[in-house]
Amino acid sequence: MRDIQMVLERWGAWAASEGGNVYYAPTAAGFSGLLPATRKSRPACSDDDGLIISSAMTVLKKKDSYLCMLLEWYYVNNMTLRGMAAKLGISLNQVVIRLQKAEGFIEGCLAALGVTLEMDRFVEREPVVAVPV
Repeated sequence: MRDIQMVLERWGAWAASEGGNVYYAPTAAGFSGLLPATRKSRPACSDDDGLIISSAMTVLKKKDSYLCMLLEWYYVNNMTLRGMAAKLGISLNQVVIRLQKAEGFIEGCLAALGVTLEMDRFVEREPVVAVPV
């Protein structure tokens, strides 16, 4: 079973980098690799995985754009939970609850599609094993 938070962290890094851009790059072709990185890099997913998760995000946006916005703020823009709570004027607990609801929706979309992501081997959740008494 995959850890949806790790999946969304990698998707957020992909969406924040040039992989998520649909428009033309501001750097001329052939020169983008020559420029130094302006930000600390995060582990990102592949383009195929990013597009799959983005399609699930599109479904969420049609269903509930508010929850989609929360995921984008948290995973793409790296906004803190407290910052989100202050901006929305709600409690930290409410932000966490709504974020979990949005994460569950994306996890459900991926499960319903039955897709295997390239990053699955890196984002597997450790199985919980009961210790005999």
